[in-house]
Amino acid sequence: MKVHHLNCGTMNLPTTRLVCHVLLIETNNGLVLVDTGYGLHDIENPARRIGLMRHFLRPVFDPEETAARQVERLGFRRDDVRHIIITHLDLDHIGGLADFPQASVHITAAEVLGAMTSPSWSENRRFRPAQWAHGPKIVEHTPRGESWRGFAAARELDEIAPGIVLISRPGHTRGHACVAVDAGHRWILHCGDCFYHPGTLDRSAPVPAVLQGMEAAVAFDRQRVRENHARLGELYRRGEPDLMLICSHDRGMFEHARATE
Repeated sequence: MKVHHLNCGTMNLPTTRLVCHVLLIETNNGLVLVDTGYGLHDIENPARRIGLMRHFLRPVFDPEETAARQVERLGFRRDDVRHIIITHLDLDHIGGLADFPQASVHITAAEVLGAMTSPSWSENRRFRPAQWAHGPKIVEHTPRGESWRGFAAARELDEIAPGIVLISRPGHTRGHACVAVDAGHRWILHCGDCFYHPGTLDRSAPVPAVLQGMEAAVAFDRQRVRENHARLGELYRRGEPDLMLICSHDRGMFEHARATE
């Protein structure tokens, strides 16, 4: 499968510039997105769809950065996107869902419970229902019973395409997941918001204080966030040549991945 690396939302936090790292996968069953970043509707109505967080995240809101426009620039139609796999339902990951209304949206059942069905008080404040008010076709998954590189709670999404695996890693949110994709010459493990900065994994550089603070402030379960850091850090430091780990927001990881497509 051919994998394109897209930045679908530059953000300007205090002292730190971030991206929204989205995967576009060409399969025999149409196109697949992993996350969407911000979408055209977010740009049209940021107060309703993003809320007060827009003042902290300070997204650029460039229509040309949306997945919709980037898919079209690659020569595809929006309705060629048949499936969207979501790491979690935070506002900077799902704003583009409404730009692909025919796509099936795949997500863990735990994330649907925590955001859409039965959110707690803190979860109710966190998510933006306006971003799914168009009524996407939700497909819930419960990753369990399978193993992928030592991760026990994994589920191969063969109904989408062979070589795509949903891996449960709660902590950042109740039902957060990583997504592994077989790109042919390597596997890509999209870790979503399991970490924000490569220094979390390899300890080669300090993690900016603004990222540490944000990660702690929004964590659904801080103990599991720390466990994810340890498990992914172990995998990262092994340096397996056929595996690339990425997260959603680090610019350096995004630029390296795009340069080595």
